[in-house]
Amino acid sequence: MRILQAISVAFTLGACLQANDAAGTVARNTAKTVVNGVVAQKFTGVNAAPITDCVIDNASRGEIFEIAKAGATSVIPATVEIVTGIAPRPDTMHCISKNGLGLFT
Repeated sequence: MRILQAISVAFTLGACLQANDAAGTVARNTAKTVVNGVVAQKFTGVNAAPITDCVIDNASRGEIFEIAKAGATSVIPATVEIVTGIAPRPDTMHCISKNGLGLFT
């Protein structure tokens, strides 16, 4: 009986982890769209994609979910503050400088 309970718990945890990963992927993709728009608006004439990738890669899970909310509602000043707060972080700046060749299109 305990073996069946353990198997049931394992399957339940596995399903929860998959659902959590799926939600994270959706949030990340939505946040990417939002960040791309913020970067394009703040830095006219710059290829936003490399900056967007670096910002998303250096955002915390909580920041990604906060940014993704703007995809469902609208970008507010707090959203822009999150994005512009992530951009100057050392790891983000390093990523931008490493991957941002050709930023200006």
